[in-house]
Amino acid sequence: MLISRPHYMNFLEKFKDNEQIKVITGIRRSGKTFIMKMFIDKLKKEDRIAPNNIISINF
Repeated sequence: MLISRPHYMNFLEKFKDNEQIKVITGIRRSGKTFIMKMFIDKLKKEDRIAPNNIISINF
C-alpha cells in the first residue's frame, strides 16, 4: 500500500534547485528512505534531471 506524503514532497520540491546537500533525519522506521525514493522517482519522471546526477547514500 502506497501512502502519499504531499507535505514532505512539497517541502523537498521547494529546495530541489538549491545547490546545498539535503539530509533527511528522523527516528528509525519512520519512512525516511521511502520518502527519498519517492522523491528520486519523481525527479526521474520529470526528465529534467539525468538519473546519473542523482546520488543517494543510505547509512
